[in-house]
Amino acid sequence: MTVQKTFLSILILALSTQMQAQKDNLPIYLDETKDIELRIENALSRMTLSEKIAMTHAQSKFSSPGVPRLGIPEFWTTDGPHGIRPEVLWDEWDQAGWTNDSCVAFPALTCLAATWNPEISYLYGKSIGEEARYRKKDILLGPGVNIYRTPLNGRNFEYMGEDPYLSSKMVVPYVKGVQSNGVAACVKHFALNNQEVKRHNTNVIIDDRTLYEIYLPAFKAAVIEGGAWSIMGAYNLYKNQHLCHNEYILNNILKSEWGFDGVVVSDWGGVHDTKEAITNGLDMEFGSWTNGLSKGTKSAYDNYYLAYPYLQMIKKGEAGTKELDEKVKRILRLSFRTTMNSKRPYGSLCSQAHFNAAKQIGEEGIVLLQNKDNTLPIDLSTNKKIAVIGENAIKMMTVGGGSSSLKVKYEISPLDGIVKRAGNNAEIVFARGYVGDPTGEYNGVKSGQNLKDDRSSEELISEAVNAAKDADYVIFIGGLNKSNNQDCEDSDRKGIELPYTQNEVINALAKANKNLVVVNISGNAVTMPWIKDTKAILQAWYLGSEAGNAIASVLFGDVNPSGKLPFTFPASLEEVGAHKLGEYLGIERNDGSNIIDEKYNEGLFVGYRWADKEKTSPLFPFGYGLSYTTFKYGKASADKKSITQDETIKITIPVTNSGSVKGAEVVQLYISDLKSSLPRPVKELKGFKKVYLNPDETKEVVFEITKNELSFFDDKKHDWIAEPGKFEILIGASSADIKSKVSFDLK
Repeated sequence: MTVQKTFLSILILALSTQMQAQKDNLPIYLDETKDIELRIENALSRMTLSEKIAMTHAQSKFSSPGVPRLGIPEFWTTDGPHGIRPEVLWDEWDQAGWTNDSCVAFPALTCLAATWNPEISYLYGKSIGEEARYRKKDILLGPGVNIYRTPLNGRNFEYMGEDPYLSSKMVVPYVKGVQSNGVAACVKHFALNNQEVKRHNTNVIIDDRTLYEIYLPAFKAAVIEGGAWSIMGAYNLYKNQHLCHNEYILNNILKSEWGFDGVVVSDWGGVHDTKEAITNGLDMEFGSWTNGLSKGTKSAYDNYYLAYPYLQMIKKGEAGTKELDEKVKRILRLSFRTTMNSKRPYGSLCSQAHFNAAKQIGEEGIVLLQNKDNTLPIDLSTNKKIAVIGENAIKMMTVGGGSSSLKVKYEISPLDGIVKRAGNNAEIVFARGYVGDPTGEYNGVKSGQNLKDDRSSEELISEAVNAAKDADYVIFIGGLNKSNNQDCEDSDRKGIELPYTQNEVINALAKANKNLVVVNISGNAVTMPWIKDTKAILQAWYLGSEAGNAIASVLFGDVNPSGKLPFTFPASLEEVGAHKLGEYLGIERNDGSNIIDEKYNEGLFVGYRWADKEKTSPLFPFGYGLSYTTFKYGKASADKKSITQDETIKITIPVTNSGSVKGAEVVQLYISDLKSSLPRPVKELKGFKKVYLNPDETKEVVFEITKNELSFFDDKKHDWIAEPGKFEILIGASSADIKSKVSFDLK
C-alpha cells in the first residue's frame, strides 16, 4: 500500500509538472478573448532573458525573431513608402532571386501630397498595405513626413512637402489605410532628417518653437490621430545624441508627451551606442554595421548593440531589466496588432485595383504650372504630328533612388502612354534630346534598358530640333532622375538647375516650334530660365507603374488637372532660407569628433513662410496649380465676429466653376495673427478642402476654426498658446493668390 501511494504521488507530481510545462509553452495567440494588455503581461512573464533580448534586434537584413517556444512569430519589415521592396538574401543586400516579388509602384509621396486629397491618401495606404500583407510583411517602412527645407535634399521625393499642416492631414489617412490590413505603418524619419549629405554625423541645432511648429506636427498627427504602431528614428543627431536613441525626442516627446504606445525602430545602421540604446527610447535595432562573425559568434546579429552587449551588461549588473521589459512589451503589443492578429485580411498583390489606384493618384497629383493660349489639352480631333523629346520620356523611374527602389510588374513610360492614348489620331516621333544617366540598376534590380548613346550634345539637339520643326505639338519630357546627386537617398543635388544639357535643348526647341509643352518629372523644384518661351508646363513627379498613362490622361484632357504644389518653387537658391542664411551642410567641429553642427537659423520661416517674410516672388508658390477650367471665389463670411477660447468660428466661402469643363479646386485657408507677443509667419495654412464642380455649379466650402488653429508654441512655457487679439482668415487658390479675407477677434 505504501509503495502504491508513493508511486501515485510521484505520478501526480510528474503529470502536474508536465501540464505546467505545457501551459508555459502554449502559443500566446490562442487566447484572443483576453485584453491585449493582459496578454502582453502573460507573454512577458513566460519569456526568458535571452528571448527578451533576441526580440529587440534583427536576425536578418529585414526580420527580427519572435519566440518559437511560445508561438510568437518573427517580424518581417519592408521598404518602402511607394511599393513593396523585392526580396533580398538573408544576410546580404543582393537579390534573393524570387520570381514572384514584383509589385505595383505607386506615385512618390510628393505626388500624393500634391493631390491635397485625404481620401486619396487613404486609398494609397490601403492599397500598399494590401500588397505588404500579401507578401507577408508586418511593418511597412513608411510613410516619410520630413519637412522640405531645401530643394537640394535628395530624399524630398519620399516626403510630403514643406508645410506641417498639409503633411499632417495627408499622413493620417495613409497610416490608417496601411494598418487596416494588420500591417504596421512605420512613420519616418523621426526627426529633422532634412538632407542626405553627411546625414550620419550632422547635429541639428534648432529652437524648441521651430521644432514643435514646423518639424514635429506631421509625426504627432500620425501618432495621435493616425494611431501609428511604429516609428523610425533618423540618422542625424539632435542635442548631440543620434535620433535613433535620443532622450528628448523619443522619451520626452514621443512616449511621454504624445503617449505613443508603439515600437521605435532604428533606421538601418542608425544605432551607435548600447547604453544610449537601452535608456533613450529605442525598441528594435536593425541594420547596424557590426562584424560579429569575425569574433567567432554564431551570428553577426549577436553583436548588435541591443544583442550580446546588452545581455552582458545585464548579467554584470551594469544595466537592469526595467527598460528591457518596456521594450518587449511594446514589441509584443505590435505583435498582437499584426503577426498574432488572426482577423487581419490576406491582402492582394498586383491587382487591377492597385494599378487603377496608382493611376488615379498620379492623375490627381499632376500639377499644371502654365498653360498659355489654352495649349493643353492636346486636340486630337484632326490628325496631328506630335514630337516627343527627352530621356525621361523613355527612362524607367521605379529603379533607383535608394531604399524606395522597386521591382515592378510593369512601368508605362510617358512615351508609351502618349502613343497608346493618341492611337491613330496622331503621328508620334521621338528624339532623345539629351543623355542623362543611361544606367538603370539598384541592389541587383535592373531596368533592362540600354540607354547608352555616344552622340554629342550638338548631334542630339540637332536631331530633336529637326523632329520638332514641323510638329503640331512638341512635348519635352525631362527633369531629374533617381541617380546619385539628383532625387536619391544618401546624396543631395549639386544645384537647383536642370541637369545635363536640358536647358539648352528646351531653348532650341522653343526657337524651332512655338507649341512647346514641358513635362518636368522630379521630386524637387527646378529653375526654369526658359519659362517665357514655353506654352505649357506640367509638374509630373515620379508616378510609378502607371506613369505614362497618367501623364497622357492629363495631356489629352481625359482628366482635368487638379494638383497643387506641396512646396515652393523658388526662383533661385538665394530665395531659400536655409541657403540665404548660410547654414545648409553646417560647420564641422574642430575637436576631431567628425560631428557637423548645423543651425536652422531660418527658424519657422520655411518655404512660403520665408517667401512671405522676405517678400520674394517665387517661380511658383506653395499651393499653386492651374486647371482646364476656371473657378470664381465669392466673398468669405464668418458666423461670428469674435469667439472665446472654447468656441468655434465657421468660415463659409462660395466657389463656382465658371468655365466649361468639370474640375476640382483646392480651396486653401490661411490664418494671420495680426498682433502677437512672439514673431509669427505672415500667414499659415490651417485648412483646405478639395471641391469637385460641374460647369456653372456653385458649392459652399465650410471651415471650422478653433483655438488649435490659432495657437503658437511658447517655448518658455512649453505649451501651445492662443493669444487674445485680432486674427485674419485668408482664403486662397495658393499661398500667393488670396481671393477673400475676413477678420475676427479671439477673446
